[in-house]
Formats: sequence, structure tokens, C-alpha cells
Amino acid sequence: MTTTEESTGSTGFTRDELMEVNAARALAGARTCFVGIGLPSTAANLARHTVNPGLVLIYESGTIGSKPTRLPLSIGDGELAETADAVVPVPEMFNYWLQGGRIDVGFLGAAQVDRFANINTTVVDRGPDKPEGRLPGAGGAPEIASNCGKVLMVLRHSTRNFVRKLDFVTTLGHGSGPGDRKELGMPGAGPVAVITDLGVLRPDPATAELVLTELHPGVTVGQARAATGWELRTAGTVGVTEPPTPAELAALRALKSAGKDPV
Repeated sequence: MTTTEESTGSTGFTRDELMEVNAARALAGARTCFVGIGLPSTAANLARHTVNPGLVLIYESGTIGSKPTRLPLSIGDGELAETADAVVPVPEMFNYWLQGGRIDVGFLGAAQVDRFANINTTVVDRGPDKPEGRLPGAGGAPEIASNCGKVLMVLRHSTRNFVRKLDFVTTLGHGSGPGDRKELGMPGAGPVAVITDLGVLRPDPATAELVLTELHPGVTVGQARAATGWELRTAGTVGVTEPPTPAELAALRALKSAGKDPV
């Protein structure tokens, strides 16, 4: 097993599962969610099976109200269109639905994130005498982060991902601090939480810098700080997330196993 797949002690669940369940819980009460592929899609689909059965899942390919029976492989996965309430052209998706302010939550992943929740998904510096590492790119993330009512992020917590300075700014979170989004005319609130396999970070209301507000069971502040590429601050009181319930774990594992050939 990899580190993130290892069971957290004798609890019977992994750090990845802690992250995915808590990311799903963050969607309780949302009406519509613009979903990124990968961890955001896992969390959003889990939310629809647990805390928010009425959640409307929206994907960049133009599908509205998708109800996939398994985790989609990409935004072009036919399962998304086949189970959707409607499929609209991509220009309509962006011009009318997204830029029109009609989507509550955007859920994004990242290759790199900095202390102000800015995102890099374009290119990384691989070191001296090595070619730069190319990543999938922006996709719709800049528009999602600009126009959704708020943005949630989910990614694994390490100094490789949580960096002092991005190698490339793909998507603006809070820029260089408070006021940047307003100055640039961005209507959405931007990132409100970053959920990781160690805990949850949220922007400080005064500075917009990400601070540690919650830890997952069994994780220490020291572990979170050691996995962060800047001097991670903590909230006055750092909470502890609730462990996954048996029902949440069963729903998550069923989603992950659906569509796979039996061994």
C-alpha cells in the first residue's frame, strides 16, 4: 500500500477515505456543483449517495444532473450524458450557466496550491537540466473559480503539492490577499476550503491565507506543518473531523468498485 492508502491505525479506513468522505460532507446543503474529474468527482458523487441526494452534478462537457452509476473516467465519459437530466453545448454551459452565476459550488483538484489557494495545473519545474513537467492544463478551472458561488478543493497533502510559490498560476484563488478578486471583477467568493488527507484548511477572513482549521483523527499539527511548503498557521482552536460512518464507507467503496471487472 502507498502511504495514503494505509489504514489509519486499527480504524478500518484509509487517509484517502477520510479525505473523500469529508470532501463529500462539504457539499451538504448545496444545490448545484460544477465537478472536476478525479478526487472532486469522487467526493461529489459520494455526496449524492450520502449527505445530499438532491445535489445536481454538472460537468464541463455540458451535462446537467448527471447520475453516474460508477465514477466517470473523464468529462467525456458517456455515462455522464446517458444519466443526465440535460446535455447542453459547452458554450452555453460556460456563458449561461457558469458565467451567469447559476452554479453554487465549484469543486476542483490541483497539482500545486499556494498559501492563498491559487492553483497550478499547467506545468511544474522538475529541477536543473530536466524538461518541465507538463500537466493537463486549465480546462474550465479559471472560469469555475471565478464564477461559482464558492469553490471547494481536494488534494493530498505534501510539500510537493502545497508550495510556497507556484511554478505557474493556472487558476486564481485569492491572488495575493484580500481584495484581489474584487479588484479583478470576480463575482464568486473563491476557495472556502481545501480538504486534504490530513485535515481541512480555510482562508483567514482578514488575510485570505489558508490556515489549518481541522485535523483528521490521528493526525497532528506537526504532521500537517511538515507536509506544507510554507509556515502553516493554525486557527485558534483546531477541530477534529468525524470519522467516516459505516454507511459512508460502504457507499464510497461501492462507487469505487462499480464498473470494475471482478478479480
